[in-house]
Amino acid sequence: MKRFDIIDGMRGYFLVFMVLNHLIFAGGYFLVKINHNQLAFVEDAQGFVFLSGLLIGMVYAKKMLKNGYAAGRTAIYTRAFELYRYAMGIVLVVLAAQMLLPGAYTIWFNWLGYTNFDDPLRLASIATFLYQPTFMDILPQYIVYMLFAPMLVKLVLEDKWHYVIAGSVMLWMAAQLGLQQLVTAPINEMIMGADDQGIRVSFNLLGWQIVFYSALVLGALTASGKIDWTKILSPENTFIPKAALLLVMFFLPLRLITAHELMPPHMIGKFASMEIRADFGPVYLLNFAAVAVLVTWLIVAGPKHPAAWVRKIAAGITWVFSIKYLQLLGRHSLYVYVWHVAIVYFVYYFDGRTPELSELTKTAIALVAIALLSIPALWRERDKLFGTSSQQHAPVKVQQPAKPGAPQQMVIR
Repeated sequence: MKRFDIIDGMRGYFLVFMVLNHLIFAGGYFLVKINHNQLAFVEDAQGFVFLSGLLIGMVYAKKMLKNGYAAGRTAIYTRAFELYRYAMGIVLVVLAAQMLLPGAYTIWFNWLGYTNFDDPLRLASIATFLYQPTFMDILPQYIVYMLFAPMLVKLVLEDKWHYVIAGSVMLWMAAQLGLQQLVTAPINEMIMGADDQGIRVSFNLLGWQIVFYSALVLGALTASGKIDWTKILSPENTFIPKAALLLVMFFLPLRLITAHELMPPHMIGKFASMEIRADFGPVYLLNFAAVAVLVTWLIVAGPKHPAAWVRKIAAGITWVFSIKYLQLLGRHSLYVYVWHVAIVYFVYYFDGRTPELSELTKTAIALVAIALLSIPALWRERDKLFGTSSQQHAPVKVQQPAKPGAPQQMVIR
């Protein structure tokens, strides 16, 4: 298996469950309950953002080491600008569909508000990521983080990674205290629209950056050879998985209690203040870190553990992330994410224009949506999968021998 295949499988896994979570049907549907977020305060968005940061660190740290800081910075910004075009493109497509599809304005109102082409202030807010329509928020968040990525990767390569981590922790703490409101509150008043919506985001950038940048540090350290995971995550070092498992088991009953609304009223207020998803509160941070460490240890060290049951669990996890379909999605995850927005909006529109669907129909739609996720991935790999006419009829050039009597070489161009 190639080095990034398992990471691609993870990203594909998160994309599949992301589309299942984002499909909205009247009356809900059962398939959405079959999800890891029912057992832990760990969601697809966290994993997706973390793996994106990890790959940024791994890929672009290598580019900087090979070609210099300027080349790595240019590559990151080129990628960010490409993703910006896609982020704006999907907004324009949805707004155009809203004008053309009967009843779409009403059906999508909760997701778009009074957003249309004749409101330049709202369009400017979307273009600057201050107003993010529902399910269009991860990509803008990713782009903003990429703007600071070159400098932070450079710091890691200069052995100043601890400054990056310290700064990230401080920003995360600022988010828990709500300090961002010193800036966001006046901006919110300035861009308030007729629908009483100004700034609209699902993720507090200061809180969620700790997921992305901690992964970026780990990725850059890995790419530069400054961290050897086989020594840290070894079968002999069982303290790490045991500590992670303890944290996972601590949060498991709490997640079950909150998922089924069984927490006593006198405890809800205190717990809720630590479990704010938008700010990536302490509950989410600790639970995600524990699950990430435990799964990583099982993948790296689990196959070599002397206990057969540990090896079986490790093999099961590796098998899931080795599914070719998931790896296909993961290789083109950001394009698939953009495409999933279109799927989710269309399904929501269809559900809003029909009587309440049966559970069987909802499940069938969800499975078709998962299959449709592969369209951009297949398109981007069409040459590899199907070949092209230019490849099939590539010219053959004969290189003449330098000396008489020397054998001829056939060079395929």
